[in-house]
Amino acid sequence: MVRQEQVQRSKAIQRQTGKTFHLATRVLPRRVRHATYVLYAFFRVADEVVDAEDTAEPAVQREQLEHLRAEALGERETDDPVLSAFAELREEHGIAEEDVNIFVDAMLADIDKGEYETYEELEAYMDGSAAAVGRMMTAIMRSPDAEKALPHATALGEAFQMSNFLRDVREDIVERDRVYLPQETLREHGVTAEQLRSFRTDESFRNAMRAEMRRTEALYREGVRGIQYLPSDCQFAVLLSAVLYADHHRAIRRRNYDVLSATPSLSTSRKLLLLAKTRAYWAVEKDPETVFRKVSVVPYPEEDTSHHEHPGVRRVPTGRTVGRLSSWVRSFTRGE
Repeated sequence: MVRQEQVQRSKAIQRQTGKTFHLATRVLPRRVRHATYVLYAFFRVADEVVDAEDTAEPAVQREQLEHLRAEALGERETDDPVLSAFAELREEHGIAEEDVNIFVDAMLADIDKGEYETYEELEAYMDGSAAAVGRMMTAIMRSPDAEKALPHATALGEAFQMSNFLRDVREDIVERDRVYLPQETLREHGVTAEQLRSFRTDESFRNAMRAEMRRTEALYREGVRGIQYLPSDCQFAVLLSAVLYADHHRAIRRRNYDVLSATPSLSTSRKLLLLAKTRAYWAVEKDPETVFRKVSVVPYPEEDTSHHEHPGVRRVPTGRTVGRLSSWVRSFTRGE
């Protein structure tokens, strides 16, 4: 059984380093919320090893990740509260050892690899860095339809990761000397390495961003279709995560695809607005895909709304629903 002090340590890590994910985690049921804090903290511990290239040689980083792998799988003793909590969680919820291994393998790849030639190559990396995360989340939710949910969880995990890559192009170059946009996409649109590293946004770069955003938005549509297979008490939180992460595309478009001069971000007020709107439509519809279409910025093929903030026809929540919602949001922001 994961101890309360382990949960609190993991929660503090998530609150500090994953503000968007932390907001969605807070609306998970308690039975899943505490486990999610531990999962996220485990992922961050691994990330910190990889991101320490300025203070540790690659051989040292690889050794640390192999130790982390053994500790996470319960093959090696650890005094790290996050790793011990994760090892207990893995056994309790039946998280597949294969997913732990491919996650650590993806972190190992980040030590030496700075770019990806094709999207298929990037997708193979994301199977460990993102899709495995979605599968682990599905395990701790204990979905009765896990077999149906898993392919969609994989797609949604990749969508979240791609939105991060699209948002963080400048940050990944400056801080990590990595370019996650596929090289074939950049070449197809005439974007050079020199242009990226001099942070010049032009129409060729905008076209490359548009292409990868379209691909990512297809992943969101596929991922959201599977939320219906998750336990009913977890569906809203996963839906909210999808709405929040996809909204980075709105922030990117508002900057006319310029993610090279600065990194777009979502304000706290924007996140709370999306939380309120998603909750309001959820109270009326109770169908994840319907609500996502009404609240998110992701366009659907039959809708010519690629630059609209709110595609589709909206069924406006009633005044009674909005009144209950206002009270709920006040309680939420106070941490009740």
